[in-house]
Amino acid sequence: MHEWLVIWMQWVEELGYAGVVLLMAMESSIFPVPSEVVVPPAAILAAHEGAGMSMWGVVVAGTVGSYVGSCVMYYVSLVLGRPFIMRYGRYFFMSESKVEAAERFMRRFSAGGIFFSRFLPVVRHLISIPAGLARMPFLTFSVATISGSAIWCAALAWFGNKVGRDHPDILSTPEALIHAVKDETWLLVGGAALLLALYVLARYLTRR
Repeated sequence: MHEWLVIWMQWVEELGYAGVVLLMAMESSIFPVPSEVVVPPAAILAAHEGAGMSMWGVVVAGTVGSYVGSCVMYYVSLVLGRPFIMRYGRYFFMSESKVEAAERFMRRFSAGGIFFSRFLPVVRHLISIPAGLARMPFLTFSVATISGSAIWCAALAWFGNKVGRDHPDILSTPEALIHAVKDETWLLVGGAALLLALYVLARYLTRR
């Protein structure tokens, strides 16, 4: 995972907004790229002069990427159908149990589930699949996906921007990064606890 993180950070540094769009599109498809390690580092870079990016630019790029990746999965599921996804999905990090959980989540909450899923680990990677299988109206799917993705990206970008401004030397040395992480521990712990609570809630709701 460390090697992948290094590569992803290089993409953001070298490609700027395009790197954020690419990684977030992957995050909303079958590739396990966590948005938590894409948007905050991009916002940290944006907080430093000379990076050529802004916090809101990162939010827009992240939202666009999430939407593009979600649309790809929506149409792939719409065209290929459930039998294909269930038979071959396991080869692309989409086990049958995960897809069924996402289906139950969407059936229970419909468009609200598409919106809410953008804040949930694991579920947000897969929720576009049952939306396509169920032939949800594309406009409804788009509005729910864009609004949820925008809020999620804004929250992550705010955190990254705050850390970058509070610790202008964060990218200079590993020691500076460690110091920044220690200073922001309460935010990291709070965010991790919130994600855990949301994940447990999603598991409970889809198991019922």
